[in-house]
Amino acid sequence: MSSNPLDAAGLRSALVGSLVLPGEPGWDEARQAFQLAVDQRPDAVVLAASPSDVVATVNAARAAGLRVAAQSTGHNAGPLGALDGTVLLRTSGLTGITENPGAGTVRVEAGVIWGDLTAAVARHGLVGLAGTSPTVGVVGYTLGGGLSWLGRRYGLAANHVVSADVVTADGVARHIDAKSDPELFWAIRGGGGSFAVVTALEIALVRTPDLHGGVLFFPLERASEVLHAWRDWTATVPDAVTSIGRILRFPPVPDIPEEVRGQSFVVVELVSLLGQQESDELLAPLRALGPVMDSVRPSSPVELAAIHMDPLVPVRAAGDGFLLTDLPSDALDAFLSVAGPGEDFPLLGTEIRHLGGAFAPDPAKGGAVTGFDAGYFVFSAALTTDELSVKAAHLALDRLCEALRPWGAATSYLNLAERPGGAPFADEATLDRLRRVKALYDPADLVRGNHPVEPARTAG
Repeated sequence: MSSNPLDAAGLRSALVGSLVLPGEPGWDEARQAFQLAVDQRPDAVVLAASPSDVVATVNAARAAGLRVAAQSTGHNAGPLGALDGTVLLRTSGLTGITENPGAGTVRVEAGVIWGDLTAAVARHGLVGLAGTSPTVGVVGYTLGGGLSWLGRRYGLAANHVVSADVVTADGVARHIDAKSDPELFWAIRGGGGSFAVVTALEIALVRTPDLHGGVLFFPLERASEVLHAWRDWTATVPDAVTSIGRILRFPPVPDIPEEVRGQSFVVVELVSLLGQQESDELLAPLRALGPVMDSVRPSSPVELAAIHMDPLVPVRAAGDGFLLTDLPSDALDAFLSVAGPGEDFPLLGTEIRHLGGAFAPDPAKGGAVTGFDAGYFVFSAALTTDELSVKAAHLALDRLCEALRPWGAATSYLNLAERPGGAPFADEATLDRLRRVKALYDPADLVRGNHPVEPARTAG
């Protein structure tokens, strides 16, 4: 895209929110992502305060030959890459939540985070398909698929989108659903943020089931015994149970709770939608292993957000993830040979998430990505202090990925792919259709997503 000077004065006069340019007061705060290791340097930042600000930003960027990257929290900011020639459109100021308990739905604006949504709808006996962190933005998470604690029963969060409010690259605000704009509506459900700037989503909720959740902690030296037992256990559990086998190496820093600070564990995290008796019976084989701590108990939807112990404030970190078709014993041994006890593996948390159940793809659900052709998902992350520690983390991640390559899936999970250049997030036929949608609604490639989809090019 050719670039003309951004009409800063004209854009400022059109905004309810604010425009921040390099060198102006508040610049560093405005451009900061939750992922502090990512140094975002766009041409300008717009702090949107209304949907009309999104329209004004898109129009001003198009007139200047710039691109627009929408961002609420910036948890998955790394894959955006350099932001030269781009206006960073921060949507965190759009925080409206409109509950419709009778219909079992909620409308959330683009800046709403999962912790706020969960608390708002829980009072109606409803719950959304939140991930492990309460600080992640609902809209960005959902556009990328949405891997929830309740997902083996209810599937991806993207499958529960009813309608969306978007601003397309031509500066037009549209309310879209499966009837009004079927191709665009299909693309945003799992295809990411490359097709339009989403200002709000209407989401179908589920009635709050009988929730049990928590963590079983074991000493790290028992990792092989515990994770092999957990792997065998996952083959027996119903879709009402979602779990993670995880290795944790806590650094000796004040931000870590005292009871685990400086210690290392192998843990099983889980959420069960079954009643007390069934949950206890199901957990009996794992509890028989003798955990040193056991926090599994009846839980509210809000309490589920604490299970994974994700950071609640912005951090410097490096991580990445990939899908596995299956987890046979040999694959788990390969995992432990890199990340297990006694290995020089400088990452805080390394996990294997059990998929299956309603996480399986189902084209009838209608979105671009409706599930995964994979049985498990691996993700690992480290707290970092400088470029050397980021490089060390990436080298360790590469070793882990290489060790598990024989069981690697052909596609990745968009939301937890933290580095560009990995496996595509969809099969080639789906990607071709996404490129055609991009060419139809954004042929000049004005809207940037974290994991970009470029418009299909015509011959000649």
